[in-house]
Amino acid sequence: MGLWSVIAEALRALFRRPVTVQSLTKAGQGVPVPERYRGRITFDREACIGCLLCIRTCPTGTILATEDRKVEFRLDHCIFCGQCVEICPKDAVKHTSNFEVVVSNRETLVIK
Repeated sequence: MGLWSVIAEALRALFRRPVTVQSLTKAGQGVPVPERYRGRITFDREACIGCLLCIRTCPTGTILATEDRKVEFRLDHCIFCGQCVEICPKDAVKHTSNFEVVVSNRETLVIK
């Protein structure tokens, strides 16, 4: 590649639209996520029937049984695979679009 071809490519780049996507958002505006994004889990304790199918399908052991045949999720071990969401017959487990799971206390990552 000669010097003139480098200069020509630099000049062409000056007049093209940028290829990058805006990564920063304005104040009060959320980061856009895809429709089927598997973010933080929510659990509806009232809808849960205690079948414990989610425990059997979880590959990481994130879900533990409680004394009243309900479950609790330890999100510090979760890989957000979505198997618990798919197998729940009552839709008690759902993914949200929330991807912010940074906390200062690990116990806040337990969903009961």
